[in-house]
Amino acid sequence: MTAVWALGCYIAAIIVWNAVLKRNIGEALIVGFVVTGLFAGGDIGHVMWRGFAEAMQEEVTFAALAFVFMSYLLARTPVLDQLLGILNSLLGRLRGGPVYTSTVAAGVFGAIAHVGAAVTAAVGSVTIPWMKRSKVSGELAATVAAGGAGMGVTFPFSSTMFILMGTAGVASLATTDDIVLPLFLGGLWCLGYRLVAAFVMVRRHKVQPMDRADLLPLRTSLRAGWTSLFLFVGIVVPLLLTRGPSGGALGEWVGTKMSDAISLITWIPVLLIATVLILGRHHLPRTGREWWRVLGGAAPQFGVIGVTIVAAFSASNVLGELGLPRQLTDLLAGVDAPPWAMALIVGVLVVGVAIPLTASATMAAIGPVAVSSLVGAGVPPATACVAVLIFASTEGASPPSGAPIYVASGIAGVDPARTFLPLATYYCVPILLIGAGVATGVLPV
Repeated sequence: MTAVWALGCYIAAIIVWNAVLKRNIGEALIVGFVVTGLFAGGDIGHVMWRGFAEAMQEEVTFAALAFVFMSYLLARTPVLDQLLGILNSLLGRLRGGPVYTSTVAAGVFGAIAHVGAAVTAAVGSVTIPWMKRSKVSGELAATVAAGGAGMGVTFPFSSTMFILMGTAGVASLATTDDIVLPLFLGGLWCLGYRLVAAFVMVRRHKVQPMDRADLLPLRTSLRAGWTSLFLFVGIVVPLLLTRGPSGGALGEWVGTKMSDAISLITWIPVLLIATVLILGRHHLPRTGREWWRVLGGAAPQFGVIGVTIVAAFSASNVLGELGLPRQLTDLLAGVDAPPWAMALIVGVLVVGVAIPLTASATMAAIGPVAVSSLVGAGVPPATACVAVLIFASTEGASPPSGAPIYVASGIAGVDPARTFLPLATYYCVPILLIGAGVATGVLPV
């Protein structure tokens, strides 16, 4: 059981370095990689080098970094504000309109940007003041904003998804393309639940419609920001070309399987970057020197994300070399539990690990184990991947360590501790149950 012990030490190293010593997650995963390598004994140099070399060749490494760059460019343009304005015009007149706007906006931005703290900061900086002007308490406003952060994980194509699907144990069960549509449907289940939770909160706290001074007619907001809707073209077009009736017909016409010919995880970020460059061209640099400064500002984000992904893949490859998949299979073979019980066991484990760690670190640490456990209980591989990602998405709403909690509380000017119970009640526990529902087929994906 050498590999199982290596996995345990890997998780412990990440938790100690990141949560106890308060170092960044990139450093924590490098330390975890080194710790796993130590279990190779005299073969440590060869095993660690091969794990690293394979990680550097992963297609998802490029895709994750491309999404980071797209999000960075998007933040420098008014495109997101225009999208929020349209949502505001649609939902703001409803009772509790600001709460619904914040919830839907988190889903929209999460489907594009994916980073929980960034989703909360970008959406919350606009919607939290709107909510407070509609007599929503600061605690509730922060709860709603932080509770939406996890939608960055439950929609394709987050770095968390790439980390999970790039691990050796999961890649042998399902491909990234296999989970795109199921994960999108899983994200819709999570968004639908959040709208139900918003309805309950609005009724319980007697939230009023948005202040009329903050409302624009839909015609006005569309006239000002209709071009922002083209962001979704970069996602929809590759999906239509590779999936469903359109993808099947096109494949028959050209004589090849379109999902093999067009890589979604390569072309979606490329098209999104191109769209942001076009839509935000008047607000982006025009000279080479200005672009150099912009790239310099993005470098720290590239560094952390890039190191995180490469270190996670490298450690996963080392654990695979040590025989983790086989050892876990032998270990879990002795657990005789029905799928619903295994789903809850795995869900509690993932949610528990996600409390001190980010969703990405959680997937790097125990994602393959969680997926393998569910598959061993009879859950289809793609469904198991979706369920595990939903479990991990609770990191944004898991007190006391979720970064989005502190981002939202800072914007709202409230004590973060006052959001802990509402977050656990309205978001953390229900999302755990949604993941279990997906795993057992009660919520089909």
